[in-house]
Amino acid sequence: MPEISVKEKSKLSSNEIRAKNKEYLFPSVINYYKEPLVIDHGEGVYVFDPEGNKYLDFFGGILTVSIGHCNPKVTERITEQVNKLQHTSTLYPTENIALLAEKLAEITPGKLKKTFFTNSGTEADETAIFLAMHYTGNQEIIALRHSYSGRSLLSMSLTGHASWRHGGTHVPGIKHAVSPYCYRCPLGLKYPSCEIKCAQDIEELILTTTSGEVAGFIAEPIQGVGGFITPPKEYFQVAVPIIKKYGGIFIADEVQTGFGRTGKRMFGIEHWEVEPDIITVAKGIANGVPLGATIARTEIADSFTGLTISTFGGNPVSMAAALATIQVIEEENLAQNSYEVGQYLREGLEDLQKKYPSIGDVRGMGLMQACEFVKENKVPDPQIVKRLFEEMKKEKVLIGKGGLYGNVVRISPPLTVTRNEVDDFIHAMDISLSRC
Repeated sequence: MPEISVKEKSKLSSNEIRAKNKEYLFPSVINYYKEPLVIDHGEGVYVFDPEGNKYLDFFGGILTVSIGHCNPKVTERITEQVNKLQHTSTLYPTENIALLAEKLAEITPGKLKKTFFTNSGTEADETAIFLAMHYTGNQEIIALRHSYSGRSLLSMSLTGHASWRHGGTHVPGIKHAVSPYCYRCPLGLKYPSCEIKCAQDIEELILTTTSGEVAGFIAEPIQGVGGFITPPKEYFQVAVPIIKKYGGIFIADEVQTGFGRTGKRMFGIEHWEVEPDIITVAKGIANGVPLGATIARTEIADSFTGLTISTFGGNPVSMAAALATIQVIEEENLAQNSYEVGQYLREGLEDLQKKYPSIGDVRGMGLMQACEFVKENKVPDPQIVKRLFEEMKKEKVLIGKGGLYGNVVRISPPLTVTRNEVDDFIHAMDISLSRC
């Protein structure tokens, strides 16, 4: 990739950008680090600030930059499309929207076939919830504690984190089942002798807190904001039949897990051997271009015949970016790279866990790995995560965080990452932890 010329870089310094950001943006827009890092441009797994400092990006824009910053194959397709046609709205079919919908029908698991395009994961989840209610005729939804669905009123109501549930009024009819969080089992049990009681408890939740008929169950194959909580392999095989028994459908929220992120397979739910009735996607589908999608079984999609449009959803530029992104993932076998390099990353993290007792748990799949930091007796330790962030920044490495207590480091580099780059990351994390 050619180096970005000086004249194309930011005209403002980092300090000037931070000052304007503070003056003109809502204060609720959070930034990482005591002194927020300003990012000017990116290449592959690296980003640069306006002063030219280079950072290894192991959070990938919250699992969004799936095939590397400014991937030339995606950038070329975007440029071609911008020069041809930038916008139409869904009132007019385009080649790109038809081709991407066809591609999603091809690569998604089970009988999923028809797609509704939006701009974000929030909208994709909202569309899925509406479809579940409309198709089943039922109104109540089962979600999970520790889940995250977005920032609208409905998606905040689905979210199982107090920190992200703003305002005193939420959408009624949403019930939160216990999370399959083995490291902190809410039932005080141990896997596998627990017999997956967390999933079995969904039946009692339905019988005691709902009308006994539900519209659906929405769940992430691995909980993202929750701290990459990875369920037992049997969890969904127990949970989904319970939902079906009481009239509901299953929505797999693949906003963070989709498109090779979890390794080997294109979608996270494929690891758990159940078929979703609806899948929602966003983030990594278009390598950073805004796009959300809700893909459903034909009979579910066809049940809604009312008037609707999506002004920006399905725009030809986002469609071109997604088609190029998926093509790169397939042609370069990046789901397999996610598995292999993810295993290598996992081994490095587990070695660090042996060295640093503050790492209580290492979990995840593929290039979706996490470390949960604790004090004695598993007491969450968000303070060491704050210190680690600042130390990793000094080492020019970016990470993410999550978890109910803010004590989980989330690690999710682009799927193009190499073993050498993982070595650099582990080395930086080792040095940083030694100073924490």
